[in-house]
Amino acid sequence: MSDHSLTEPLLPNGTSWELDKIVQELRSARNDWRKQRGRSREPGLRELPSRDVLQHIIRDLCGALFPMRLGPQELREETEDYYVGHTLDAALNELLRQVQLELNYFARLHHNLTVELQLNVQANQIVRLFAAALPELRRTLDVDIQAAYQGDPAARSVDEVLLCYPGVLAIIHHRLAHTLYQLGVPLLARIVAEMAHSLTGIDIHPGAEIGRGFFIDHGTGVVIGETAVIGERVRIYQAVTLGAKTFPTDDKGHLQKGLPRHPIVEDDVVIYAGATVLGRITIGKGSVIGGNVWLTRSVPPGSSITQASSCQQAPQEIDV
Repeated sequence: MSDHSLTEPLLPNGTSWELDKIVQELRSARNDWRKQRGRSREPGLRELPSRDVLQHIIRDLCGALFPMRLGPQELREETEDYYVGHTLDAALNELLRQVQLELNYFARLHHNLTVELQLNVQANQIVRLFAAALPELRRTLDVDIQAAYQGDPAARSVDEVLLCYPGVLAIIHHRLAHTLYQLGVPLLARIVAEMAHSLTGIDIHPGAEIGRGFFIDHGTGVVIGETAVIGERVRIYQAVTLGAKTFPTDDKGHLQKGLPRHPIVEDDVVIYAGATVLGRITIGKGSVIGGNVWLTRSVPPGSSITQASSCQQAPQEIDV
């Protein structure tokens, strides 16, 4: 590279960007950051998984799960199995590399002396288990899609639901991300979840446990926290939050990670638009939570909670 390759041509007024200086200062900032955290970086080594690569992987996995609807336009049923096999082979090999990157990254971050061969064996096992989970995941998604179709009078077909509904896109991503999360690659899982968040405005942490027949109607602004547990045939609407009420800290003032802090929502619950449900509380089976309710207490099965009832029954428990 020549000495002037990073120098912008002079603008009409004689101004240049001084890119050589800026590049050097950015290098210095990066090195300072790494030094402060005790990190070293091997030349040419990418430390982290790639969001772009994961986008391609998820696109291919969606095509393999629903080939005649989310696969390529030119696909025919007689070549469906070939396409699924070829696509899965490519996607899983790409996924293996991303899993290896995450495992190696966390090994270095935590100064784990696990040898590379052991990490590669672990990565292979993770991807094998992920692949084996795909058929059951497809069956679960079929139930989710059917629930969306049955739950929305505007839906004309299950195909429309799959192709168009942001809630369905979000739950497809979540089911894939949750599987990765359970298999021990939380960074990959979080990237996959955030792809759906960016596309739909629906924020589901990959750690959340969600039963079959889950339907998010409209969806924008929905937030579901890491330790939330949702039963079967649950329906929620836009701007619903299943969040944490408090954030416990340790004796040094640091947030404690992983504690159960989000709601448990039992089977057949409906939560209407704008409701905020906070803390490790339980919404009993078959309950209906009305729009814009702020709820921080458990309610028994079959409850019907409106703004008025939630305020009248337990005003002292409502955070503002």
